[in-house]
Amino acid sequence: MRRNLILSVFFTLFISVFSIFGQAKYVFYFIGDGMGVDVVNLTETYLSDVNGERGSVSLLMTQFPVATFATTFSANADVTDSAASGTALATGKKATNGTLGLDLEGDPIETIAEKAKKAGKKVGIATTVTINHATPAAFYAHQNSRNMGYEISHDLLASGFDFFAGAGFFDAKDIYTLVEDAGYTVSKGFNDFRANARNSDKVILVHEEKSGGIPYYIDRTEQDLSLKQITEAAIDVLTRDNKKGFFLMLEGGKIDGGGHGNDGATMIKEVIDMDEAIQVAFDFYKKHPKETLIVITADHDTGGISYTGNNKIQNLQYQQYSQNELSARMNKLMEEKNNKVFWEDIKALLSETMGLWKEVPVSWKYERILRDTYENTIAKNKDDKDVNLYAENKLMAAKAKEVLNSISGLGWATGGHTNGYVPVFVIGKGQESFTHKMDNVDIPLKIIEAAKY
Repeated sequence: MRRNLILSVFFTLFISVFSIFGQAKYVFYFIGDGMGVDVVNLTETYLSDVNGERGSVSLLMTQFPVATFATTFSANADVTDSAASGTALATGKKATNGTLGLDLEGDPIETIAEKAKKAGKKVGIATTVTINHATPAAFYAHQNSRNMGYEISHDLLASGFDFFAGAGFFDAKDIYTLVEDAGYTVSKGFNDFRANARNSDKVILVHEEKSGGIPYYIDRTEQDLSLKQITEAAIDVLTRDNKKGFFLMLEGGKIDGGGHGNDGATMIKEVIDMDEAIQVAFDFYKKHPKETLIVITADHDTGGISYTGNNKIQNLQYQQYSQNELSARMNKLMEEKNNKVFWEDIKALLSETMGLWKEVPVSWKYERILRDTYENTIAKNKDDKDVNLYAENKLMAAKAKEVLNSISGLGWATGGHTNGYVPVFVIGKGQESFTHKMDNVDIPLKIIEAAKY
């Protein structure tokens, strides 16, 4: 009897130790907002053609040992929005478009991040858009509308998570006072973080201007915050004095903006930006290969991109700015010239910023499109706008982007979301559970299983 009891206790201890040793102690969960399978493929095509050899360049994420794909439909629509897809990726449950962290009856669903926190892990939520935007909010908020920025921000405070990062907040009123009162150190930019916050227990890292957004990668300067820097900062905070591990969700949030704006070069550069952040996580994985899990996916596809350019995609390398920034530079030019801007001025600007005429040959057909747009807008001092979900640009800037896209062989199905497959790339502890076609709700459940939350 005594011998059996000893054996039973030993077996229980063995199973417990094995369970702890065998779990994914460190979890990185990357979500590319709008990064459908075709977006990833197009990015690799672009990098290869710029490199001068077809198919010669691969993103780090596509080299992971598990590469599959997932469906993204929501509970009430074939084409999801970021709130419903974010909820699916955060909870393993389908939700209706527009809602965050709620089931079909309107009741809160515990998220994977909340489970990790309950399990004693440190938790980080980071993005390149606003911290209370739909996808990051889906990991800590429970609201019936993604537009309830103030209420979502209060859910952030209630979560007690250890690290947040992104482009500030929308509609959050007194949020910075509240988070500081709650014990968070607010860092404005990566240099401020390194100087004043890397040893803090709870951190909120935002762009240098509290109300300003993180620029697109294509527009960024050395002073601007990047997803790579955010990932480095998160690891600093989440590993300090921590033997229990962490859960970290990182969103490449502005891929979606490039897709909504049908801005090919901008979208591609955002994917590259996320891949650089994945490199930071992969470097961490190499130090802890038996305890780390990295999962990369997307919430949905945006834009429905296609490419029929036959080696012309490399023309996009000459685009120096997003259409948003190009629009701003056109406004500045008009201001400097007191609204007396000639066609030669616009042609010189497009040559310098988009490579048109200078590096990219422009046929008479395309020059006529650009000249007609100039004559009907800027020449008449008319403030015609091109409007998409996240931006309002000068029509001249949008038309120049369209022309470069067309010359480069890019086509778009929509300025919105599609129901196209999204990729799933995985490496690390528990990767064997991801080797099949998935639905987005499967992904967090597999992570929970691997991490034993």
